[in-house]
Amino acid sequence: MKVLFTFYVPSGGVETLNKLRCESLQRSGIECHLLYLMPGSGEDNGAAFPTFIGSTDEEITKVIRSNYYDAIIVTSDFALLERLRMLGYRGILIYEAQGLGKRHEAEELIKVAVPFLQSFCNAILIPPTDHLMELFMQICPWMQRFVIPNLVDVNTFKHIPNDPPADPVIAWVGRLESNKNWREYLEIAYQLRSHKPNLHLWMFHDPALAGVGEQEKFDVMLQLLGLQDRLSVFTNIPNGIMPVYYSSIVNSGGFLLSTSVTEGFGYAVAEAVCCTCPVLSTDSDGVRSFIVHNRTGKFYPLGDVDTAVTEALELMDNNKLRSRIRKQGRDHMVASFGSGQYSQSFREMLNFFSIF
Repeated sequence: MKVLFTFYVPSGGVETLNKLRCESLQRSGIECHLLYLMPGSGEDNGAAFPTFIGSTDEEITKVIRSNYYDAIIVTSDFALLERLRMLGYRGILIYEAQGLGKRHEAEELIKVAVPFLQSFCNAILIPPTDHLMELFMQICPWMQRFVIPNLVDVNTFKHIPNDPPADPVIAWVGRLESNKNWREYLEIAYQLRSHKPNLHLWMFHDPALAGVGEQEKFDVMLQLLGLQDRLSVFTNIPNGIMPVYYSSIVNSGGFLLSTSVTEGFGYAVAEAVCCTCPVLSTDSDGVRSFIVHNRTGKFYPLGDVDTAVTEALELMDNNKLRSRIRKQGRDHMVASFGSGQYSQSFREMLNFFSIF
């Protein structure tokens, strides 16, 4: 049994997902390969399975004709479904919806994708994210759908004791683009600093994935708010090193702030919770699977900076609540997002097509 996963670039949450599920599926006897159309920072994370980089017809043809895949999972890039069929692939093609942006962006994308799904695709794979499930049921009710929760590396992502930073850290992980909503992070940090003058800001992002002009806008707003002396920027940090940073954030008395408009899953948030790093987040849909307000994390209404500051102060100053959230968050991730559940559900999906 051999499966290929494809995506645009090895970076971000999808790169993390691909690495984890390939490791899990290969332990269960399914050989996994990866194809990325462009190079990216995630190439440095290492992988124990074949990974191809190429976007030309010749490069893609070589991969699919040399390996005889039983199934190919195409993540996000619906146009690749047609290319694979035109290049001669006749096996099972499954379209996976990950990282489709805000709800209205996802809706428009799915509508454009309909002819490709009808003509070239055997099924759709989605995480249990409300807006994605609703949109696919509304727009293409005739498509076979499989809903499988993403998996998280709960063994690597755990709290690591270390010397804490001298001052509390409010961290943010994402891309400099509108859906990740970096502006709100800076606005909340600015107001929070009036209560916590020694506050430090840590931002983790990949500059290559920033939206056009976003870095310049970010720099201007940072100067206007006078936060430049408080900010540390970390770029292209290997995923396996992030537990050290999340643990440092915990030990500083700070937290991870997620300001996204919409998340299909929210890997950075999930991994922080695994490390017992408290999280304050918008209710961005995908994170509902592991954040329960005041039990495993905290929510604040998107755009409500005043409420965000109030919740942030409680998360930092109420030690009893903070400790309870840290423990319950970690316990929930271990119980619900281990690799065994993913492998079983993935095999059941393939069994539907009588591949096994």
